[in-house]
Amino acid sequence: MALISAATIITSLSLFHITLAFFFLTNPQTIADQTLVFILGEAMGLPFTRSFDTQSPALSFLAAVLFAVGITDLVSCSLPEQISQYHWGSQAPVRLFLFGSLAFYSYTFSDSSPIYAAKTYSASAWGEGLKNAVVFTWAFVEMITWFWVFVTLREERREMAMRIAERRAAEDDRL
Repeated sequence: MALISAATIITSLSLFHITLAFFFLTNPQTIADQTLVFILGEAMGLPFTRSFDTQSPALSFLAAVLFAVGITDLVSCSLPEQISQYHWGSQAPVRLFLFGSLAFYSYTFSDSSPIYAAKTYSASAWGEGLKNAVVFTWAFVEMITWFWVFVTLREERREMAMRIAERRAAEDDRL
């Protein structure tokens, strides 16, 4: 049995999204100044971006999206157990892959990547905004969390299957 249930992890992540939305809307600099962002950014050699210094329409849109995702995930956590297992069992691997891909892209194609050690780095036209410490940290934390949810869901699914088998055996014994 897992120490923390998948529903608790998802609820915590949903509240984290709502908190991020609040800070992106009110004071985005507080997110960029977090110690975790600094440590992971420096460890990976990712640049610190100044685009989080002031509020912008793009950050307000991001806040609205994070708020909507947080609320909808909270509502999805309140589903019955079997439906929730099915829903999150399909969502967790997809989100794990997406955030893993974003973290991979954010680091691998940045100017500090080992790929460009022998060559000169040239900035791309469309993805430079994703190659910074804030995006990498967010994607990395999401990837770790969704992996944790995925592993916990698999363990809970096994326990649920055993409970269903025990119920069926008890019903067969009564008949």
